[in-house]
Amino acid sequence: MGDLLLVRHGETEWSLSGRHTGWTDLPLTENGRKEAEQLAPLIRGLRVGAAFVSPLRRARETAELIGLHRPRVEDDLREWDYGAYEGVTTAEIQRTHPGWFLFDDGVAPGPPEHPGETPEQVGARADRILAEIDTDADVVLVAHGHVLRVLTARYLGLAPSAGAHFRLATGTLSRLGTEHGRPVIAEWNVGAGA
Repeated sequence: MGDLLLVRHGETEWSLSGRHTGWTDLPLTENGRKEAEQLAPLIRGLRVGAAFVSPLRRARETAELIGLHRPRVEDDLREWDYGAYEGVTTAEIQRTHPGWFLFDDGVAPGPPEHPGETPEQVGARADRILAEIDTDADVVLVAHGHVLRVLTARYLGLAPSAGAHFRLATGTLSRLGTEHGRPVIAEWNVGAGA
């Protein structure tokens, strides 16, 4: 298999303010558009065998700005369903739940259409994506911070909660590859947002 190129979408108003943004479909800010455009030269010239994108606007807009034409929309790349914590910052959550940490504690249940997900449920989505990729060329995944962090953990053979160890800035490119047949992080947080 070629390398996996992970692109986190550019900045949005909510990523800028630290609000958990799962299903809320926000556009990129002007700065977020610039972050994405600055990644385009890093993508050009690669032997891309396949490209996948989250169905959410911020990811699709980023994919377009980095020069991916007609990437396959993949629902499993959508961001973590934050349930009742959608639109809420970590500091606000910790006022009522001191020490709360997403990767350990998960989220409070939300409305029926967005009940929230556990790290294991996000990990199962990541596993489905990884099982689907079968190409000798590089594969680009354009998505969101937390889901890509969990996907990285699963690629490395770690528990979904290990995604906590991989900070991922907006508007960045990361590369997962192999060394001596073992999965590795080849590059991380490359780009303007790092």
